[in-house]
Amino acid sequence: MQVHLKTIHDSSAAVAWAGPRTVVVDRTPREGGQGIGFNGGELLLMAIGACYCNDLYRDAAAFDVQLEQVEIIVNGDWGGTPVHAQNVRYDVKVRANASREQVEALLKHTDQQAEVLHTLRTGTPLKLNSYEISR
Repeated sequence: MQVHLKTIHDSSAAVAWAGPRTVVVDRTPREGGQGIGFNGGELLLMAIGACYCNDLYRDAAAFDVQLEQVEIIVNGDWGGTPVHAQNVRYDVKVRANASREQVEALLKHTDQQAEVLHTLRTGTPLKLNSYEISR
C-alpha cells in the first residue's frame, strides 16, 4: 500500500492520493493553514473509524449478521511533549438484522481484529526513509 501527498502551489495545503482517490490535507487557520482540508489528527481518527466500519461489514456474514446501518464516532485528546494522541476511544451504533448476542460478538471480534486498531495498539516501527532537498 502506498499513499502520496503533494503541496498545492505555494501553500502548505496538500492533495493526498491513493490510486484514483484524493483528499485535501491542511492545517486549521488558527494553526497557519487555510482550513480547506482535514488535518493529520482528523485523518488518524477517521482511519480508526473507517477501518472498524469496513471490517464490520467484512466480518458480518461469519456472525450471521446483516448490517443495515453503522455509525462510528471517534474521539481523541492531544497533548504531551511532543504532542500525540491520547485517550482515543470510539462509540458504535449499529442497526442490524440479528440477535443482540450475534451483533455484540461481531463488534467485539472486529474490535480485536481490525488492522488499523491492532496496529495502533501494538505499535509499529516508523522511520524517515529518505529525503531530497532542492532549491
